[in-house]
Parts: sequence; structure tokens; C-alpha cells
Amino acid sequence: MAGGLRAARAADPAYGLDPPYSLERPYASADCCYARRVTVNAAAAMTQNPENTMQSLFDSQRRAFAADCNPDRATRLDRLDRLSRLTEKHQHDIAKAISADFGNRSLHETALAEIFVTLAGIKHARRHLAKWMRTRRVPTGAHLKPGYSRVMRQPLGVIGIVSPWNYSFQLAMCPALAALAAGNRVMIKPSEVTPRLSALLAEIVAADFAADEMTVVVGDAEAGKAFTHLPWDHLFFTGSTAVGRYVAAAAAQNLTPVTLELGGKSPAIVDAGCNADVIAPRVVSGKLFNAGQTCIAPDYMLVAEGEVDAFCAAFAKAVARGYPTLAQNPDYTSIVSERHYRRLRGLLDDAKAKGATIVEINPANESFPEAERRIAPTLILGATDDMAVMQEEIFGPLLPVVSYRGLDEAIRYVNAHPRPLALYVFTERAASRERVLQGTISGGATVNDTLFHYVAEDLPFGGVGASGYGAYHGEQGFLTFTKEKGVFFQTRFNFAYMLYPPYGRRMEQVLAWLKKIA
Repeated sequence: MAGGLRAARAADPAYGLDPPYSLERPYASADCCYARRVTVNAAAAMTQNPENTMQSLFDSQRRAFAADCNPDRATRLDRLDRLSRLTEKHQHDIAKAISADFGNRSLHETALAEIFVTLAGIKHARRHLAKWMRTRRVPTGAHLKPGYSRVMRQPLGVIGIVSPWNYSFQLAMCPALAALAAGNRVMIKPSEVTPRLSALLAEIVAADFAADEMTVVVGDAEAGKAFTHLPWDHLFFTGSTAVGRYVAAAAAQNLTPVTLELGGKSPAIVDAGCNADVIAPRVVSGKLFNAGQTCIAPDYMLVAEGEVDAFCAAFAKAVARGYPTLAQNPDYTSIVSERHYRRLRGLLDDAKAKGATIVEINPANESFPEAERRIAPTLILGATDDMAVMQEEIFGPLLPVVSYRGLDEAIRYVNAHPRPLALYVFTERAASRERVLQGTISGGATVNDTLFHYVAEDLPFGGVGASGYGAYHGEQGFLTFTKEKGVFFQTRFNFAYMLYPPYGRRMEQVLAWLKKIA
């Protein structure tokens, strides 16, 4: 098992990362052999195997796939089983590494959002794999009879996965499990922003998978760029819209198909007359999970005019109940980096300077040392479109509240902006629910709660427009990394000879007949 792995961290404006830095901080687990110090250095190696370059790893996976281009179900189940065992065995070290990367990350949030979601996805794939792999019969037109048609599902080949920092284990492993279930080889480039988890991920994957099955490459932003330029059979990226544009452009040079899981400003619409005390805890749960550093967190609220004060009071009460303290609360996650912390403070300063009312919810009236990068849940009232907080994805515990006069106005507001990754509607009226769901376009939606559509394995998850394209989870994830090959089977006795040249009167008669029966 490789030891002393390093992960690089370097600046690159295209990737929106922090300046270079070097730090050394241990993570440990009392019941695991990984209780060691991991050094994070900007001059670190690109991969977990120094003698292999990224290109040679890619080439070895290409050769391995060529030798077994359609692995059987037993092989795929074995890979899923190893991924499941890896996740369970190292879950405590994963949680500690992620917490160290953030400064503080709730261990329970990691257990739920990283470990459970990954294991649930593996279990779902195992349960349905035989059905997903099956060659399907499809109808055949009368003009083609007595021939028949089938759709074969085959793996694409070598899959590249670029994963983000906010859910650094789950958003690497969930695409990977779908790709493995589909029979592919997988290379993962995790984020430089969470170097401890990236180094750990490289090590534990190398312990359970051959490099030509699945491997993790760690490195700086330049390594990330090189990764996206490889001629993948499919490239899967999760991250910001700005970086997504760069990834799509890089992949286009090789005509590589891409799935972009991006973000954007996901609205939550509260219908008039809703019970604020019922709604607020659900909004708080979705907004403050991971301190708002979630791509589908409610980004702003649309609340009926005259009901804003009631919502804000209920929101503050729900925060106090869920997070009675913030400064030293292990359940309240820190902002991942100094750069992102400064960005969030800048959004607040900009909104305040442009006339917004800033309501900080601080139940214990604590102070927050900047070095700990914690920001109290904050409502932004009177937010307008000229404020930066309403122009970019927030990715933090700040929540603008915008009032509307009628539901149609709220729908028009959503539709006047880029299509969001998620949309939430709170209503007790079926007519209002349908007006919002039918009248808006978003990647996904949850009614009367937040986030839950993400963890429903039978629902496809993905964006639309500026929030991305392509989808995964469940069978949709399997299909993302699968080629559905249409096959027509000609029978021994057929009439195809009637279409052979030389053409003439006979062909005209055949065409007239085909038009009638097609």
C-alpha cells in the first residue's frame, strides 16, 4: 500500500482556486491503519504512482478495456462490492480527512451525505444490474419483417471523472460506481481544494483496485487541465458553471461526450398562506447542511408579500433550535477556504452597500474568529438583481429573501434567470404546485421540502442550460456510461432483394407498397 501520498494545491484563475499554499496537518482514526500524517505540498506528484504519468495510466486502461470490452455481470458486481467495502472500511478516515480539509465539517453530515449516499447507490446498482445489462427487444416495423430488432447495452470504455470539493468523496464515487456498473474503466481527478481527502482517496482506491480498473490522480490545476484534454470515452465533471465551460471546450477538441453537473441559483417558492413554522425547519435543514456549500441548496427565497416577516421569524427560530451555538458547534461546518470565506463576506458587504437589510442569526450572540472561517446564518432582505448575491451562486449560509405579489410573478422571476439545478416549492394547494412545476424548467425539484430529490435513486439527477447537461443516479447513471447499440437481425427468408438495383418499375411499386404499410 502506497504511503506518504501528497496532493498538490496551486493557483489557476480558470479553475477559481485559492493561491498556492503548503500545510501539514494530521488526520487519524483509532481503528484504522491510516492514522498517519499526510503532507500536502504544492510541489507534490501528479499521481499516486510516481513512475506512471497520467497519459500512461490512461493508455493502460485503454489496453485493459480492449482486452475485456464487455465485462460480465460477475466482474462488475465484484468491482461494486470492492467499492462498497472500501467505503465502509475507511468511513471514519474519510470523515476526519474531510473535516480537516474544511477546518470543521460535521461528521454526521459526512456520514449521511458522503458515506450513506454512496453505499445506497452501490446497493441500488447491485440490485438492478442484471436488468440494466439485458439486451432489449424493441418493435420492428412491418416493412422490415420478418427481420427483428434488439438494443444492446455496452460500456463506452475509459471514463474520466473530475470531482469537486464540497462533497469530495460522494461526488467522486457516485459517478464512479455508475461507470463501473456499466462495465467501464475509471480515472478520477479529485479537487485540489480538499487535498487530504484527495490523497486518502488515491491511497485507498489503489489498495483495492488495479490501476487499469480504477485509479485516482492527484495534482494541481495544471494536472486538472491535462486531465480534461485526454481523449476520454466520456468525461464527467461536477463543479461551477465557469469551469464547466472550460471543461466542455477542452473535451470538444477530442469530440469527447461530456456530462456537466453544475450549479446556479436554485429558488425556493413559498406559496401564499403556507405555515411558516412548518416550512422554516425544512429550509434551514437544506440551506445550512454543509453550511450551504451544496449545489442544490436553496439559493434564494421567493415569499408572498406580507408574509416575509413571519417567514424570517420562523427561520430564526428554526436556526436557534437546530444550532443553539455556532462558534464551537461540531454540527456547523466551516467555509472550506479563506478565498471562499472572503468571497461570502464580499457578497454581504455589496448587498449592504446597495440597500439590503442584513439579518445575522446568532442564537448565542457569539463572535467568530476569521481564522475559523465560520459565518452565521444570514438573511438578506430587500435583495435586488443588481447585487452580486443575486447574480452568482452563493454556496454559503447566506439567504436572500425576495417578496412577490402573486404566484405568476414568482414564476416569471424564476424564468427570467438562468435555469436552476434545483427548484423548491412549498404549498398546500395542488393547483399552485402544478403551476410552478409546469411553468418552470429546472434540473430537478422537491415539493414541500429541500434536497430530497437528489437521494432518490430512481430519479435522474442533472442540470439544464447553465446548470449543466446530462444526468446520472440509478439506471440513468448506468446509461450515461453506456452505448445503447441498435442491432437489426435479417432473417434467412426476406424481401430485401426487391430493393437491390437495377432500379425501375419494380422499385416504384415496392416504394408505393412500403408507404402503405410503414
